[in-house]
Amino acid sequence: MGFAYPMQKLQDWITQQWVIWRGRRIEPESYSWLIGPFGNLDAIGEDFIHRFAEKENLVIENNAAIKGIIPSMAKLHLSPEDMSRLSQDVIRFYENTASYDLNFSVQWSPLFKFFGSLLNILFSRRINQLNIPTKSIKDAESIKSEIINLVDPQTNQVKYTFWLRAIQSSGQVVYSGVYGLCNLPSGKTCVKAVFPLPNGNATVIMNPAVGPNGELILDSSGNTFGDAGFYFLLKDSRQKYHAQFVRSFRDRLIISSRNGLISAEQILTLWNQKVLQFNYAIKRNTACCASS
Repeated sequence: MGFAYPMQKLQDWITQQWVIWRGRRIEPESYSWLIGPFGNLDAIGEDFIHRFAEKENLVIENNAAIKGIIPSMAKLHLSPEDMSRLSQDVIRFYENTASYDLNFSVQWSPLFKFFGSLLNILFSRRINQLNIPTKSIKDAESIKSEIINLVDPQTNQVKYTFWLRAIQSSGQVVYSGVYGLCNLPSGKTCVKAVFPLPNGNATVIMNPAVGPNGELILDSSGNTFGDAGFYFLLKDSRQKYHAQFVRSFRDRLIISSRNGLISAEQILTLWNQKVLQFNYAIKRNTACCASS
């Protein structure tokens, strides 16, 4: 059995050792669908993105005409029937995410609110990642949403798309994730979000479907390693890779449009119990609308 990198915070070492003990050794070349950027030992935020770009010899794209977390929804490989029913508003949001403003509210289950507070104290505030407010927010809070593309200067192709989201009023980073698509071993195309953590990452892979009213449904409810779901990845003290599939933790996101107004409902569950719920109101930003 491997051992986590020793020179780090004790709580980080313990959680990484759990992944090593409960997970499996992997070779990154054989798991390209799962591999994504790993974090450093310090905070994860915009500074990390700049350092990561320098380390990978990539260029930060500042003036892209279109910045979406999915370059083309056609790449989801939905059936022709599903693609024809999928809301055009939802398609435009995913393909040009930077042109939209987001407001959100948060509702915690009382059963899990204490664990959310503990997670923030031990990890999230320090590393500036997965920093979900522990107080339920009933009134919509504005989110500063920024899309940052990292481009390979040799090919001019986007290699990574970071979606950085922070609370507008406080600047507190909620999520800093790399978004894109992946093909599971089954051949299924899924939406993939990678959240860098110290010496590793948390990766959520979500299976896409289209609802009866044209809504996009993204669901991470897989049953076994290789399915859509929630994964922890890390490198141990010998630079060996480990991955743990966490079946009990699930994420379901529904993005819909009604009368031109886009909304999203995201529910996180653990052991089939609701942990918390996000509700988003999404609209094109005024600068975008004025220039279009």
